[in-house]
Amino acid sequence: MSAAVAILIPARRASTRLPEKLLLAESGQPLIAHACRQAAQAYGPAAVVVCADDAALVAAAQLAGVAARLTRADHQSGTDRIAEIASQLEAEVVVNVQGDEPEMEPEHIRQVVGLLHRHAWAGIATLCVLAGGPESRNPNAVKVVLGHGDRALYFSRAGVPFDRDRGAPAEPCHRHLGIYAYRRQVLLDYSRLPASRLEGCERLEQLRALEAGIGIACSVVAHAAPGVDTRADYDAFLARWRAHELARAIDRRPL
Repeated sequence: MSAAVAILIPARRASTRLPEKLLLAESGQPLIAHACRQAAQAYGPAAVVVCADDAALVAAAQLAGVAARLTRADHQSGTDRIAEIASQLEAEVVVNVQGDEPEMEPEHIRQVVGLLHRHAWAGIATLCVLAGGPESRNPNAVKVVLGHGDRALYFSRAGVPFDRDRGAPAEPCHRHLGIYAYRRQVLLDYSRLPASRLEGCERLEQLRALEAGIGIACSVVAHAAPGVDTRADYDAFLARWRAHELARAIDRRPL
């Protein structure tokens, strides 16, 4: 494993909206395997470790050519799950990539790592995209307010910032993406902090870090890779994957 960067993928077998989603394998391989292979393009397979609560997920990750370790089953969040494994590693930077994001851009992984290299004040780095319209008012679309120099000022489910003169959320807003890079010791210290007041109010754990004075760097990217939360999301992923495989097969055909 790279001494500099570890990509940790938290994986929990239980899933309410799409049961067993990380093990769905209608493409010929489990969803978690797709996420592993995609993440491995950033720094190589040796940098990736799946942090799983179930042996079936460990086996699926290992078949994808990456390491996997069993974690305690009682973790309350993916952050806590990767912190358990990060405590056993020596990587300088730990990247949290979700197991239900099989199309995560490798460049986005490298970009959050780069934010920590550029900003000594930041203990955590993340990404966002420009958004507007319904997303600015949708509480399921988490917004981030940015300051100068890539500094994240606040995260909220509300329409922030709010345009007083318009009487509505400002547009465009910045929608937060669920990828994080941590300095290893910051992750370990953060995971030991009690849940904070703002975190409990908004149900956003990154607010625990801001309340504790941990700087979060955030930069804007052009687009977000779609995750898989529902059956419709998985079907859409399968359609894109099959189209990609067909295009590859055509490209490999002899002339």
